[in-house]
Amino acid sequence: MLFFVVKLMEGMDMVNDERQMLRNKILGARDLLSASERHEKSSSAIQNFWSLPEMKRWSTLFVYVNFRSELETLELIYQCLSQGKRVAVPLVDASTVRMIPLLIKDPEKDLVPGYYGIPEPDPQKSLRVAPREIDAAVIPGSVFDIQGGRLGYGGGYYDRFLVNDAPQAKRIGLAFEMQVVEKVPVEPHDQPLDILITEKRIVNLTQNTEEPSNA
Repeated sequence: MLFFVVKLMEGMDMVNDERQMLRNKILGARDLLSASERHEKSSSAIQNFWSLPEMKRWSTLFVYVNFRSELETLELIYQCLSQGKRVAVPLVDASTVRMIPLLIKDPEKDLVPGYYGIPEPDPQKSLRVAPREIDAAVIPGSVFDIQGGRLGYGGGYYDRFLVNDAPQAKRIGLAFEMQVVEKVPVEPHDQPLDILITEKRIVNLTQNTEEPSNA
């Protein structure tokens, strides 16, 4: 029995090592994108996002605020607000290892440096939205595949939020095409995406369709 437990633990260690190596490789490559490249590719991905038919009926979106070399989302946030949609962004509560969705109206005024320096809503100014009211969650990550697999950054915050707080929300991954690999080594706790959007394509996992970019 002990032999099988040891082998199981060794297998888990190998998967974790593989995940971390892949994460480091892709994030290292993403960090090499110039600011102009990131901005151009981000704008193209945002254009693809707006081509989703569901955007006409979604009224409340949960959107990450980009940090470091992530695909930029401020353009998307401003556009959603200008269209009268409610936009909530995550506030990390490290004490409970959870994310709290808070509504913002003006990113320039409402966001302050938060967890690890990531821009977050000021809890003194921003109202909380019920997670069950969120129509779609726009999710960052380090590595993605077109089967819905996603590697985050290791904290599991988005996985827990999607399972425990907003299971009804459509799960949308935003990424640069260079973050997409053939197969992500997922684990049971990793929550699959419904849609993956890059600057080059839209992959709808629930409908098993792929559309090239019009951007």
